[in-house]
Amino acid sequence: VQLQASGGGLVQAGESLRLSCVASGIIFSANPMDWYRQSPGKQRLFVATIRNGDITEYSDSVQGRFTISKDNAKNTVYLQMNSLKPEDTAVYYCSVFLASLRRRIWGQGTQVTVSS
Repeated sequence: VQLQASGGGLVQAGESLRLSCVASGIIFSANPMDWYRQSPGKQRLFVATIRNGDITEYSDSVQGRFTISKDNAKNTVYLQMNSLKPEDTAVYYCSVFLASLRRRIWGQGTQVTVSS
């Protein structure tokens, strides 16, 4: 199982970025896909998830600004981030919990930096 995230970068406050994560080695359509983020010196925190039927959930800190979506044909999950704030600065990780393995798989992370 591999998760390859991309799309991070340096932007100014108020701007947008779209992160992508390509999954391989799993039945993509059958698994909820998640985004987490980790700021320096802090623990990794949940950002968003998308489940079967395109049911989505978001952390309070990004609700209304971020949108998670996926393309099953491309085995890709996206995170559209709008109205970015300096406090959104973090390494963003895509992730999937594989119940069959009782294990959470992480991608390599992509850096998002928002300047004020």
